[in-house]
Amino acid sequence: MLDVIPTDSVGLVKPKVVYFDQSLVLQCGQVLESYNLVVETYGELNEQHSNAVLICHALSGHHHAAGFHSINDRKPGWWDNCIGPDKAIDTRHFFVVSLNNLGGCHGSTGPASINTKTGKAWGADFPVLTVEDWVNAQVRLADMLGVECWAAVVGGSLGGMQALQWSISYPDRLRHAVIIASAAKLSAQNIAFNEVARQAIMADEGFLDGRYLDENQLPKKGLGLARMIGHITYLSEHAMGKKFGREMMSEHYGFDYDAQFQVESYLRYQGAAFSEHFDANTYLLMTRALDYFDPAADHGGILSKALSPARARFLLISFTTDWRFSPERSREIVTALVEAEKEVSYLEIEAPQGHDAFLMDIPRYINGLKAYMQDVVRESCQGELSW
Repeated sequence: MLDVIPTDSVGLVKPKVVYFDQSLVLQCGQVLESYNLVVETYGELNEQHSNAVLICHALSGHHHAAGFHSINDRKPGWWDNCIGPDKAIDTRHFFVVSLNNLGGCHGSTGPASINTKTGKAWGADFPVLTVEDWVNAQVRLADMLGVECWAAVVGGSLGGMQALQWSISYPDRLRHAVIIASAAKLSAQNIAFNEVARQAIMADEGFLDGRYLDENQLPKKGLGLARMIGHITYLSEHAMGKKFGREMMSEHYGFDYDAQFQVESYLRYQGAAFSEHFDANTYLLMTRALDYFDPAADHGGILSKALSPARARFLLISFTTDWRFSPERSREIVTALVEAEKEVSYLEIEAPQGHDAFLMDIPRYINGLKAYMQDVVRESCQGELSW
């Protein structure tokens, strides 16, 4: 519980549900006749509508990126360290938009939503989505907000893939793309981790072929295991070793299979907590969207050709111990952008935390992002618009 809201916070915020009655044709060939997106906004849109920044979330993210929903909140939004007055994404200058993607489980239309045709939860019938589908839905949101061109589209991990897709699909509708701890496609190892997580969920006896909500059940064990697998990959060996080492729960071995090491207890807790608030079908959907993303596939595998339509300027940021989305993956994008003769800046951060570093207060990372966004402020908010 808060005593006082910090002065550099966006303060108390309230999410909004935005309804779209225009049908959306999806990459899989199915059509959503209508849908909701849950959105939070921070700051004010200027008269020129030139200062809007879109925040794209990662796999388990959502619309609540900054501020507090209540004075009783224990912690702020998931990227509060970067969004707010005088922070890297400065809400004194920017109008910041954060949403829960289509297919999510935090209010936007997704597998846990009611299908009006059946009166039941969509469940396994909800269409498989792609990053392109998310970007197409976000374009509708931009239109509704009166944003013809984003000052920047910003995202980490899966969010970075969305920022990259924006630059390709709608090159005239963003001036900057900020891509953090991301990749232009998943490695075989990453796809393998996602498949193991999905199999853990689908093997749970409570999964019921994805129709668990109809039976008032949840595949908690499977979803918890999926989260445990994911969580291991988000941390570096150093970070996990520093946090837990081989610390025991008690002085002596139990000679059984209960949690005996601190790291075991931590992973079990994380898995159980996650399974209480995240939808299993959404987890399947999000990981499959990650697997499918590969903008170079339609260009003979040549990423520079896929990026040729882009007009945005780019900032790429990676972290040295991130083995899930390694610096090599970011450098591949940088190389392709250079080959395509695009403007790009690249910052590789020495950080021991692994993939989750993109969410953390690492001074060189935060300062680098802030310096870049200050240039965006000068361009977008002081009448110096250019490509």
